[in-house]
Amino acid sequence: MAAALALSEGVRGTTSPNPPVGAVIVDVGGEVVGRGATQPPGGPHAEVMALREAGERARGGTAYVTLEPCGHQGRTPPCAQTLRDAGVAAVRYAVTDPNPPAAGGAEVLRAAGVDVVGGLLADEVAGGPLRAWLHSVRTGRPHVTWKYAATLDGRVAAADRTSRWISGPESRAEVHRIRAAADAVVAGTGTVLVDDAWLTVRGADGDLADRQPLRVVVGAREIPGTARVLDDAAPTLQLHTHDPREVLAALAERGVVDVLLEGGPTLAGAFAGAGMIDRIVGYVAPALLGAGPTALGPAGVSTITEAHRWRVEGVTMSGDDVRITAVPAAGEGGP
Repeated sequence: MAAALALSEGVRGTTSPNPPVGAVIVDVGGEVVGRGATQPPGGPHAEVMALREAGERARGGTAYVTLEPCGHQGRTPPCAQTLRDAGVAAVRYAVTDPNPPAAGGAEVLRAAGVDVVGGLLADEVAGGPLRAWLHSVRTGRPHVTWKYAATLDGRVAAADRTSRWISGPESRAEVHRIRAAADAVVAGTGTVLVDDAWLTVRGADGDLADRQPLRVVVGAREIPGTARVLDDAAPTLQLHTHDPREVLAALAERGVVDVLLEGGPTLAGAFAGAGMIDRIVGYVAPALLGAGPTALGPAGVSTITEAHRWRVEGVTMSGDDVRITAVPAAGEGGP
């Protein structure tokens, strides 16, 4: 299942609105004979890809899949039926499919005499590559990760608005990996106008990655045609609104599941105030500025009892920076 999880992670950002699923086929002798991951929309599911590689060696073997095999006819045939027809003797999956039209694959397999067990590495899968998709199915809106980089005193830029570079090279490289796995990168017009933000995915050599997420610019102000965010390096969507709900509704209509919110403080404050941030990834650099804009703008908090509370998921080093990931505490967050 760990291998299937890695395959799932490897296609994150390429499958929406479908989930990024990984699958591994083990033959009767315990040897891995097939590996697969969900292809872009309209393409085969992970189970089909793994079965194609396994061929006849799948018969009598075991399939490990990060999501319960689907039990419905969509763009492709039901994966539960495909596994049954391939003659697998057992299926192990991590997460039960919460999508009512697709659910029920496990029961289809059990009815056919296949040994089925769910819940294997469920927390790792649900908190990893399937996090955003599971959220979108349960809430009906894209999952939002707010990423920011700040100094020890919470500043995202100096008094003169210069901000390059607060975080170190390791953190900046990691942010590009996070962007690469997102469906859309969202920034406000202020950030785009002040920083001429490009919002693209680039490698260590500065070259553009083959796949780029949708760039989304939010706000009432117009962006000049010379702005880098309007070049042909990646598609760009301008949304003339300040309402996070309108932003997410527009993105959901386009099949966006995983959103990376990158700036600036005003836009982040609006999303936080609306309860529309589902995860925070913060990079805290060992520097002090003493003045300049803070990471978060007004977020609907006027007294300490109204503070938005979060639960820290992890604290790790990223070069010289500290990376903190957090999710809303129980009872926090919006629909």
